[in-house]
Amino acid sequence: MTTINQATQTIAGAGLGLRRSLLSSLTGNDIVEAAANAIDFFEVAPENWIGIGGRLGRQLREISERTPVIAHGLSLSIGGSTPLNTQLVKDIKQFLDQHQMPIYSEHLSYCADDGQLYDLLPLPFTEEAVKHAASRIRQVQDILERRIAIENISYYLVPEQTMSEVEFINAVVKEADCDLLLDVNNVYVNSQNHNYQPEDYINQLEAEHVSYIHVAGHYREDDGLIIDTHGADVIDPVWSLLDQAYQRFGQLPTLLERDFNLPSLTDLKQELDVIKRIQARTQTTNRQTQHKAVGGHHA
Repeated sequence: MTTINQATQTIAGAGLGLRRSLLSSLTGNDIVEAAANAIDFFEVAPENWIGIGGRLGRQLREISERTPVIAHGLSLSIGGSTPLNTQLVKDIKQFLDQHQMPIYSEHLSYCADDGQLYDLLPLPFTEEAVKHAASRIRQVQDILERRIAIENISYYLVPEQTMSEVEFINAVVKEADCDLLLDVNNVYVNSQNHNYQPEDYINQLEAEHVSYIHVAGHYREDDGLIIDTHGADVIDPVWSLLDQAYQRFGQLPTLLERDFNLPSLTDLKQELDVIKRIQARTQTTNRQTQHKAVGGHHA
């Protein structure tokens, strides 16, 4: 079985979600040229691309042949109670193989109940939910013949809670033997809405499971509630959390999510440059730390 950690050796730097709105205004070659200068990889939702032919299909093939592309699922309902959609998993496997995508991730949530709910809903933070979600993740991994990464979601209510959010996340990835897609914006959003310290959350995650990172913007309501929108610029506290994540987990590949209110590609590149600057600073800091450790050892 291919592991995500092995696969991420070919994915590095800063990536961008490949939205169809980008393709509607740019040709495949334009996107590839932009990637050569600023975008190290793209991420797509496989449900939006499976079976797509014509101009869009050709553009995706054009891009994936020259720039790494990874997949981030939206509708598998990994924590749901209805039977897992195994045909969708098989279709995703074919899609991943077709475009040689080294990473596939999904949300630790449910989004279907005898029909698509069109939202990512939280699971109970309980031992029963841990075992249920982990069993379904293992089933997906068996069909795909590869490890997957699950993402910590933003949530606004918890159905039932006998453990903390971070304890729940750690328990699922350990039980499932899968990887974690760490969304630092979701950590920040949840910390503000549910009154915990986001730095403590980052420090409590089991480092060996974290394989790559998402960063995004959000919207604050007048009453202080924060909504995870992916429709705004990343704010400074989230950039600081990203910096902390690199310090703890290393310089992991990081994707900038922007789903609507899309600015120009030039503006998106500016945020990608922030990611790369933080990564470079982390690399320099780690190199200096290692140098001091070696010097101290010889001394």
